[in-house]
Amino acid sequence: QAEVEETLKRIQSQKGVQGIIVVNSEGIPIKSTMDNTTTIQYAGLMHSFIMKARSTVRDIDPQNDLTFLRIRSKKNEIMVAPGKRNRLKAEVRASSRYFSRDVFQSRLLVSLWSLWDAVS
Repeated sequence: QAEVEETLKRIQSQKGVQGIIVVNSEGIPIKSTMDNTTTIQYAGLMHSFIMKARSTVRDIDPQNDLTFLRIRSKKNEIMVAPGKRNRLKAEVRASSRYFSRDVFQSRLLVSLWSLWDAVS
């Protein structure tokens, strides 16, 4: 549990990260750094989207599975690391002059997978 908290803090401290939500396989939030209303909104809307994306990947190749989902809009970017028991979501500002996008995303991915290993 301490490792999970440490990883959440490390991700949250990165410039551009607005929040992190960990949900169970039903899309119910089990941990969040965002306010309750925003957490419920994101968790609910993203759950069905993730299920459709996972289904599409499996329809194309039944031996395959969704391992990472990234959605970028004009204002925000949502990164999702789906898994069998939990999902980790990190919302990131799409534009920031304070960090190198490639370096930040590489660090975030490492942190996401570290956290995923800890909660799975």
